[in-house]
Amino acid sequence: NGEQVGSGEGPQVDVAVDPLEGTRLTALGQPNAIAVIALAERGTLFFPGAAVYMNKIAVGPESAEAIDIDAPPAENVRRVAEAKGVRPQDVSIVVLDRPRHEELIGELRELGARVMLIPDGDVAPAIAAAQPGTGVDMLMGVGGTPEGVIAACAVKSFGGALQGKLWPRDDEERQQLVDGGLDPDAVLATDDLVAGDDLFVAATGVTSGALLRGVRYTKEGAVTDSLVIRSRSGTVRRIEAHHAFEKLSRFTGREY
Repeated sequence: NGEQVGSGEGPQVDVAVDPLEGTRLTALGQPNAIAVIALAERGTLFFPGAAVYMNKIAVGPESAEAIDIDAPPAENVRRVAEAKGVRPQDVSIVVLDRPRHEELIGELRELGARVMLIPDGDVAPAIAAAQPGTGVDMLMGVGGTPEGVIAACAVKSFGGALQGKLWPRDDEERQQLVDGGLDPDAVLATDDLVAGDDLFVAATGVTSGALLRGVRYTKEGAVTDSLVIRSRSGTVRRIEAHHAFEKLSRFTGREY
């Protein structure tokens, strides 16, 4: 946080990047690992200070006005179901598989909602929740704060919503947040996490998941699947890139 990058020329922007969201997913060959970067107008991305974790709810455009992170999880699912015109049992929710989510998972299962547990990497499911046809309706639970900011950029670009509340791990971290001018009890709406309207987001699949296909290797090199979003124009591009390792090696001097 706060690192200065670039040449100092041209427009100033905020940059949020996760070069590998899902390191363990990649190591184990599990789905939903991505490389992702978001750019926004300077000073518009939320600065999390000492906050490592954030409680989040992410949804798509149909449900953007329905969620309230202060409401019980089951109530949020009911509201999303009503907004989408389906039963609560038809709502699919992605949750990180963590001990801290035992109560959340229990409440969602008692309601009969479709709970999909993931070991790591909640950026891709948050973006998937904002798009139709991915099989994901909501992301819920506590995950990384920087990842929440990146996800908010993409979700906002699609017209969805991401609400968050900082989740200090102990009293010392809570006090650090207060000393840094942050309110751990405040609800952070999408516009709080990313205030600008001119956003760029690019994500490339590393392992296949609900959002993107992972890297596929061929005899000549590799094929990658990427999503490139610009909020201001509403343009969303799907890019399939074919990488020729022999040519890349000659061009860069590196072995692929």
